[in-house]
Formats: sequence, C-alpha cells, structure tokens
Amino acid sequence: MHLELQNVSKAFYTKKGTILALKDINLHVETGELVCVVGASGSGKSTLLRLVAGLDFPTAGVIEVDGAPVIGPGPDRGMVFQHYTLYPWMTVKKNVAFGLRLQGFSKAERAERVAEYLNVVGLSKFAGAYPKELSGGMKQRVAIARALVCEPKILLMDEPFGALDVQTKESMQQFLLKIWQRTGTSIMMITHDVAEAVFLSQRIYVLTTHPGTVREEFKIDLPLQRTYKIKTTSGFQAYQEDISEIIREEAALSLEAA
Repeated sequence: MHLELQNVSKAFYTKKGTILALKDINLHVETGELVCVVGASGSGKSTLLRLVAGLDFPTAGVIEVDGAPVIGPGPDRGMVFQHYTLYPWMTVKKNVAFGLRLQGFSKAERAERVAEYLNVVGLSKFAGAYPKELSGGMKQRVAIARALVCEPKILLMDEPFGALDVQTKESMQQFLLKIWQRTGTSIMMITHDVAEAVFLSQRIYVLTTHPGTVREEFKIDLPLQRTYKIKTTSGFQAYQEDISEIIREEAALSLEAA
C-alpha cells in the first residue's frame, strides 16, 4: 500500500472571500505504517483526512492510493470518526456487517468476517448488544471493527479517542497498537494530542496554520513494542517537547494574524 499526497491544496469559497485551508501538502503513508498528523487549531487536520477519504475534493494537487487517484469514498479506505457513528437501531453484529452488505458479500461471508473481527476487537460476547448498552470505548471498538472488516488498504482515523475519558483513552491507545500489529493495516490518524501521536506513531507530520502545510516530519525512533512506561523515557519526552513547541509557535502566529 502506498498513499501519496502531492501538492494538495484546499480552498473554501465564501461570501466573505476565499479561505485557503490547506496549501501544497506533500506526505505519504507506506504499507504497515502508523502515521499521525498533528497541528494547532486551524491547521486543517480534519479537512486533510476528509480529502484522503474522498468525502471532499482538493482544489489542487493529487491524492493516490497505489497509483489510483482518489475520486470519492472507496473500500480501499476505512474511516473511523471521533463520534462513533454507529446505527443505534442495529446490533453490534449488524453494525459491523453494514459495509459488507453494501459491497454485496453473501450472508455466510458476512457472518464469517464479522465473527473474525469481533474476536479481533474483543467483543464477540456483545454481538447481539445495541450501541446504547456499550461504553464509549466499546463503541469505538465496534467502529474500528466495522472499518477493518472490509479489509481496507488503509485505516483513516479522525480524533478517534478524543471523546473518551483519560483512562479509557489510554487503554484504547494500547488496544489500537495491538490491532495494528495483529492486522498489519496501514493507519493514518489525526490527533490534537501530541503524547498520543508520539506513543502510537512511526512518523508524525506537523502542520502549520492558516493555511495548513507540512512544517516538519518526525520519524519516531522508539521501540515498536510500546507500553506506558515509554512515556517516562527521555527519548519520548524529547519528541513530545519538540513537537509541542512547534505547535505553540504556530498557535501564537495564528493569534497574531487574527
């Protein structure tokens, strides 16, 4: 899998004039990578992910997955949002199977895949439950299973743990690393939490603000097997401080320009 963004820009046209949200974005994600994108408010992080998902279109530039241009949503890209977006009238099993049904999988094939991925996310016992019966972390695990069950080339995640309490968020971060290592799925994740990005990522892109463009790319040289003890190491803290300082600078520049 190779995701490539070349000179991608996005403008929004309003009655008050043109707003340039993204400018000349160049980035890539390779097979099996977990890459995070961070930046201050106004850096266009979520807009960027929507473009990759095919939910919106760039004003300029090219987005390709394995050489094929992104022209809309597709099964090669799974999407997980901050707010679970589960169908409340469907059971867990039916929520996870929804995309497979749209793609025309047979009932037997759907049942097999759903059982497999509910096992992967540790929710086999809750197959018949409804979203209202689940905790926030469990709902997000269902959303991840629903995205993974179609076996996309890359999983796109937009602040997936932003709505969770601190304890649940930490357990979900560890859970995501286990899923990533077990499935080998490429992941591109948007987050405002620098510590989360350093903990999860192999690489991090830091965006500027107004418009968003790639200011710096960090290769995270930490062990692949990560526990929360790694957050106390000098290497982890150095990455966190360096990235946070850039974001603070960008936020200050944004306020000056306002």
